[in-house]
Amino acid sequence: MSAFIFDLDGTLVDSVYQHVMAWHAALSACGFDLSIWRIHRRIGMSGGLMIRALARELDMPLDEATLNRLNELHAEEFERRIPTISALPGAPELLAELRELKIPYIIATSGRAKNARPMLKLLGREDEKIITREDVKRAKPDPDLFLTAAKVLHAKDVDTMVVGDSVWDMLAARRANFLGVGLLSGGYGQQELEQAGAYRVYADPEEMRRHLDELGVRAE
Repeated sequence: MSAFIFDLDGTLVDSVYQHVMAWHAALSACGFDLSIWRIHRRIGMSGGLMIRALARELDMPLDEATLNRLNELHAEEFERRIPTISALPGAPELLAELRELKIPYIIATSGRAKNARPMLKLLGREDEKIITREDVKRAKPDPDLFLTAAKVLHAKDVDTMVVGDSVWDMLAARRANFLGVGLLSGGYGQQELEQAGAYRVYADPEEMRRHLDELGVRAE
């Protein structure tokens, strides 16, 4: 029996670019002038890890106080952009079909609960099971989020698949020994996702829903 662990941003809700712009605004407010494309390439990591990676890449000084301030500013900037976010095509229907087929699933995001939980309304159910950054010691590309999600699902004796839109999702899935299913809806290309470990790639949740049989999901 299959079980699914879904990333949130760029996988179920169309929020990647709101996160990119929120990080860009936060970094600019702290005096860092970074191109937007550099930020996008790191979306999917935890905020702290992403900032450290960018700082190392561009040789920027970064102390703990600045890191905390950047995370605070990002949360504020992202919250302002929440009204512009919508569910990705087919996302509510995909989750509803899995529930109808009694296929276990859970959402696992590198985002913090304050930013993630408002997104659940867009998916049709505010009581979805969700693991957030606060629930684990390390976020993607470490496998902690997905391993914790699998424990909550009690998914020891099933084929667990991670559905995500970034290379960081696929790398973390590989480290957890789970199959990776990539979606193009977060801006990464098919080849990038496949090279990071995705064994199937679909355009968005709707295309994945139409091909569930390819993932071993069938009505009894």
